[in-house]
Amino acid sequence: MNKTDEYYMKLAIAQAKKAAAIGEVPIGCVIVKDGAVIARGYNRRNTEGSVLGHAEISALRKASKKLGDWRLEDCTLYVTLEPCQMCAGACVQARIPKVVIGTMNPKAGCAGSILNLFEVQAFNHQVESVRGVLQEECSELLSSFFKQLRKKKPPKETQM
Repeated sequence: MNKTDEYYMKLAIAQAKKAAAIGEVPIGCVIVKDGAVIARGYNRRNTEGSVLGHAEISALRKASKKLGDWRLEDCTLYVTLEPCQMCAGACVQARIPKVVIGTMNPKAGCAGSILNLFEVQAFNHQVESVRGVLQEECSELLSSFFKQLRKKKPPKETQM
């Protein structure tokens, strides 16, 4: 694991913590070009009331605006949780060459867990992925969040 990937993943983790602070699932993302962070995003689905409120979509939108182009061909995206089909597809569409993933998502991941949209040869672009960067920290952030959420939910009443 290289130190550069760890550095930027820590920045993505900081974004995930912002999501957790507002009661959202803690997923964070940063996009880097030429050694500089050009966009950040964190999960805001419930806050925005939109399925499009994913960390990656937010960061991709900001990066495109900053660069004045939807093509993000010289960028690397760092995300704390493996992208879903929408976000993986958006990375392919944006021509992102590399995505660095903190922890995998066996229930909804589309960068290798359920399927891998990054490596579909029929698409006009493939995405390199690096998995498991600061995996324990990313995984623990999610586990802690859901553990706290379960504590807050009242127990289900038994039916007679």
